[in-house]
Amino acid sequence: MKIKDIINVLENFAPPSLQEEYDNAGLITGNKETTCTGILCALDTTEAVVEEAIKNNCNTVVAHHPVVFRGLKSITGRNYVERTIIKAIKHDIAIYAIHTNLDNILAGVNGKMADLLGLVDRRVLLPKKDALKKLFTYVPRDHAGQLRKAIWAAGAGHIGNYSECSFNTGGQGTFRGGEETNPFVGRRGELHTEEEIKVEIIFPYWLQQQVINALTNAHPYEEPAYDIVALDNTFDRVGAGLTGILPQPVDEKTFLAQLKSIFKLSVIRHTALTGRTVKTVSLCGGAGSLLISNVLRTGSDMFITADMKYHEFFDAEGRVVIADIGHYESEQFTIDLIYDILREKFPTFAVLKTAVNTNPVFYYA
Repeated sequence: MKIKDIINVLENFAPPSLQEEYDNAGLITGNKETTCTGILCALDTTEAVVEEAIKNNCNTVVAHHPVVFRGLKSITGRNYVERTIIKAIKHDIAIYAIHTNLDNILAGVNGKMADLLGLVDRRVLLPKKDALKKLFTYVPRDHAGQLRKAIWAAGAGHIGNYSECSFNTGGQGTFRGGEETNPFVGRRGELHTEEEIKVEIIFPYWLQQQVINALTNAHPYEEPAYDIVALDNTFDRVGAGLTGILPQPVDEKTFLAQLKSIFKLSVIRHTALTGRTVKTVSLCGGAGSLLISNVLRTGSDMFITADMKYHEFFDAEGRVVIADIGHYESEQFTIDLIYDILREKFPTFAVLKTAVNTNPVFYYA
């Protein structure tokens, strides 16, 4: 198995096109054509993590945070980023980061947090814009069913919790094949009229090439006609943050105690308690202060995130309890998420979780 096989699995789960513009997700060091000897899953890539990979004969590190976030003008070993890169290259260790693209899918970082809290009825807090497109194509009536199935299998046709969605209208298509054609119906050089179905199916933009490939492979025509248009509709399966419901509401202190236990916290920074029960919970792994206005619109009782600044706590306005549990603490179980993704596809391959605690923040009690 090659490193590119690992990358394909990760990118099918969290497409790179979903990462934010400022991000640097993807292959940072290494050659994707290299044979993989083992995978080490981590939250951060540090010198200690690379050393751990070397000792365990893992030539691939898959981490959530990119070790190189901005461009490097020199690599002299003057800081931990440069020293980590030097060590990785010297020992032929590939480093792959799956960052905001993993944040921006419902089953990603925030989904893992929601699993631990038992949240149901989940939806994205801030849906990503311009995520949907619609395919229009035309097919002989008797072949419409098999064509739809092929396009659905490519990932199209999902609306909320519904799958295999499409709209179909009947009509007549006309065409005249040239001298070099081999028409599926009709005769070369003659005008032909065919009873056709116009099929309309939506899909997320990152699946466009897969959808086109499915269309062309399943369509009986030599040159199938199709149109693809961008939609302004929101797509509540991708975007920042997550909102869900607790199966059983609890009081605020009980919820905070559960949160402390589940995420192994020594402390929680939070705004004043409101005295209400906690039923609707919003969350965002890592820094989530930019989502406070969206949280307020959901009517959430609790917002779990990290990296809140002093003045940002005031934005709660007494309408929600903001619980800052720490950046590392909020994303620590992303290691398990990455591990599970890879183990499902490669059950007999060496996939390990790092034993290195990369949290740079400590608390004195």
